[in-house]
Amino acid sequence: MDLNEKIRTLPTGPGCYLYKNAEGEVIYVGKAKNLRSRVRSYFLKANQLANQKTGSLMREAVDLEYITVANEHEALALENNLIKQRKPRFNILLRDDKTYPYVKLTLGDKHPKVFVTRRLRKDGGAYYGPYFPGNLAHRLVDVIHRSFLIPSCKVDLNRYHPRACLQYYIKRCLGPCVEGFVTEEEYRQAIRDVQLFLEGKSGELEARLTERMEAAAEAMQFELAAKLRDQLITVSQAQDRQRIASPGDEDADVFGFHFEKDMLAVNLFHMRGGKVVDRREMFWEDLADVALLEPADETETDPEMEPVPTTSAPDADGDEGAAEQYSVLAEPEEEVAFSPAAFFSALLKQLYLDQGYVPKSIYVPVDFPDRELLADALRERSGHKIEIAAPQRGEKRSLVDLACLNAKQSYDQRFRVLQPSIQRMQEALQDALTLAEPPERIECFDISHIQGAETVASMVVWENGAMKKADYRKFQVKTVSGVDDFAAMREIIHRRYKRLQEDGKVMPSLVLIDGGLGQLHAAAAALEEIGMTTQPLASIAKREEIIYVHGQEDDPVVLDRRSPVLHVIQKIRDESHRFAVTYHRKRREMRDRVSELDEIPGVGPRTRQRLLEHFGSVRALKQAAEKNPDSLMAVVNKATAKKIQNHFAEDAESNREDLVQIRNEG
Repeated sequence: MDLNEKIRTLPTGPGCYLYKNAEGEVIYVGKAKNLRSRVRSYFLKANQLANQKTGSLMREAVDLEYITVANEHEALALENNLIKQRKPRFNILLRDDKTYPYVKLTLGDKHPKVFVTRRLRKDGGAYYGPYFPGNLAHRLVDVIHRSFLIPSCKVDLNRYHPRACLQYYIKRCLGPCVEGFVTEEEYRQAIRDVQLFLEGKSGELEARLTERMEAAAEAMQFELAAKLRDQLITVSQAQDRQRIASPGDEDADVFGFHFEKDMLAVNLFHMRGGKVVDRREMFWEDLADVALLEPADETETDPEMEPVPTTSAPDADGDEGAAEQYSVLAEPEEEVAFSPAAFFSALLKQLYLDQGYVPKSIYVPVDFPDRELLADALRERSGHKIEIAAPQRGEKRSLVDLACLNAKQSYDQRFRVLQPSIQRMQEALQDALTLAEPPERIECFDISHIQGAETVASMVVWENGAMKKADYRKFQVKTVSGVDDFAAMREIIHRRYKRLQEDGKVMPSLVLIDGGLGQLHAAAAALEEIGMTTQPLASIAKREEIIYVHGQEDDPVVLDRRSPVLHVIQKIRDESHRFAVTYHRKRREMRDRVSELDEIPGVGPRTRQRLLEHFGSVRALKQAAEKNPDSLMAVVNKATAKKIQNHFAEDAESNREDLVQIRNEG
């Protein structure tokens, strides 16, 4: 069933739809109040002409899945979950995974503990937070250890132990792990004090502590009274330093952004108690392929905002002849502008729908049509009213403008400073290695083998400040046998640059060899054979980390171990070594795998290949021969299957006999 036929079968209720490419990968996830109407709108010629990225999406899409839900709120939540699970290329993805800590009380335990966590779970525990800045949560837990003596250890407190740990003896734990150290009533009272402390109910907590302190003083329990007095002081100081992150009218998150040249910087200010307590930076370096389209026009039938086509689709029950307009068009000439409304609609869903705490106010620089729907969904989840607003004037707009100004500064630091730093690194490499010009491309080679067996080589590429994995190459050494790294390096360098010379391609700025003077001279001899006597060439020796530049071997380059230039060269060298070792290991596994099957009579190269492709490995083939011999006949005939079965049976019997002999001799 093609897409046009599948559209006619779509329901008219709310849900989510998933476009897939030819490989079966989900490339876009969207939500809709009317699935059929929304999906049909993608196929309209007018929409594909108006929005380049809709056309790009539809050129890749070959299949469609959908999930129906009861209402728009469920569609909103489902869309968010699907985007986070599938990470579709045409959706905006939250690149920053920063999370803030919570303080957790394990109320489901016999003796609850307190500790810091960044994950919210439905496990019966009580979570408080999030806390800004992040280290505040750790400071509060430390206060709870010192003042309320509630532990956060990994000891099982649901049973008693013979002795207490060090925390009890340094007076940072009540010792619930040892029977008789603290009564259950005393421990429950301490937990209740901690709850009041974390909930910010300082008045009630201070009253409870004061009452107990006075009672202890009257009973002449002065040590207990002094401890309660210290807790009172701690509570008072903690409330002065930082207000707890329970929701209040002054709690707000403020967003600002700066977009330029398909790169985006977002700043998020967390305001708690009327003060900015933390700032979060997020960056997107390439938005060219993301389906950030202008929101669809609001209509009575489909008022939701989606980063989808701008022209409404025909009614779901309308004339089927309208499908004649549907087609995938050629690439339009006009570029579609960045849509802040579509971006913030997607971003806020991913940021807040899974959060345990959402502030009462969220201020964004632009309005978006499904703002009220998102606010209602957050209200249902959080249990309190949520306002999402795009202020146009006044103090709130000033806060948004301030966030935008900071976003521009973040953009400049991230994207404008990045290129000069690469340039400076290239200039430093040029200066350290006495090159004629700053290196733009470095190709690095390494040889890998075990005692001359399965000798292979690798080539990795560093280009303009980053490793370029698409240009990596691996080689099998063909003319060298035994242990001869110099000859192997000479062969690989000759093959690589002879081919480059014949194809008329540009040589790299620098050829880097993993090794010492021997490998360097072998590479130089290979280049001389093909007439490349001016090619910059260097090597870096292991352990000593000395760099030898060809032509200046008597004056090696010894860099400080903290030198950024040395770190770049080491990074390239280590990557080359990793790539070579990985390829060598793969070749060795293939050799071992092939040699074992070669011992079976009647199993030739073709049969061996079919067996490995069908069963995946020799181990799986062996298990199949032992447990289900008939499964072999899916690949080979009955006679060959019997030979394979007998081979593995004899091998197993031989191993058992060897084991018995070893035991007898022992």
